[in-house]
Amino acid sequence: MKSVKGYIRTIVDFPHEGILFRDVTTLFSDTRGFRMAVDQMLHPYAGQRIDKVVGLEARGFILGGAIAHQLGTGFVPIRKKGKLPGATISQQYTLEYGEAVMELHDDAIEAGEKILLVDDLLATGGTAEAGIKLVERLGGQIISCSFIIDLPDLGGRNKLQALGMDVQVLCEFEGL
Repeated sequence: MKSVKGYIRTIVDFPHEGILFRDVTTLFSDTRGFRMAVDQMLHPYAGQRIDKVVGLEARGFILGGAIAHQLGTGFVPIRKKGKLPGATISQQYTLEYGEAVMELHDDAIEAGEKILLVDDLLATGGTAEAGIKLVERLGGQIISCSFIIDLPDLGGRNKLQALGMDVQVLCEFEGL
């Protein structure tokens, strides 16, 4: 039987020379692979209270929506600056090539709600850290951060664990 990792294709030199891009669209497009990934991402939280699933733009929306549906709870998107209508809070973060800003509706999470943060890939941890800060500013309590892929050479898991976060991943790929 194929593992989740077996459904993920690698594209060499994308988006830049020297990068091995881990493409989850091949996982998402396969019925068995997608169901397996969602089921495995849910497994660690069986029996735990989760009030909302927060997905990071953009592939975190795909996973977060499916996971929230399975949990019977709400889904909240964290988006790039300027993409959400209405009142938002923002968080700047650092990328390998500059800075960016993520936003969250200021009424999306109530104080004390238990939150599962979801995305497809954990690299440097900058985007996830921005998401964590946004959720915590609204009083949400992140119970865990869940990803399909970890790129351990980039240190994101260590960064999130240093913030006191539980981090769950389905597979790892060495290199960039």
